[in-house]
Amino acid sequence: MPFPLRPALLITLLGLAACDEIAVANDPAALADLRGQKSCLAAVAKETGVSGVAINTSRPVVELYRYIVDVPAAGSWACITDTNGKAIEIVEQRSG
Repeated sequence: MPFPLRPALLITLLGLAACDEIAVANDPAALADLRGQKSCLAAVAKETGVSGVAINTSRPVVELYRYIVDVPAAGSWACITDTNGKAIEIVEQRSG
């Protein structure tokens, strides 16, 4: 019987994700920021194959449409988005 619960859980999670966007729907800058964060997280997770990536909120980023994404047990990635919040470039940050 666990199979019928999976679609219900997925629909619930999608509904929660949509609530984030509904909450900022009247603020184009906040909506682009939210979409940018989500897009960057997805792009870095896909590139690295690591789950649990997170937006770094402790390092200041001055530029618009730029985010730092931390990868667990690894380094950080810089992510640049377009004005609609779609990740257009990701670069691994290396110290050296």
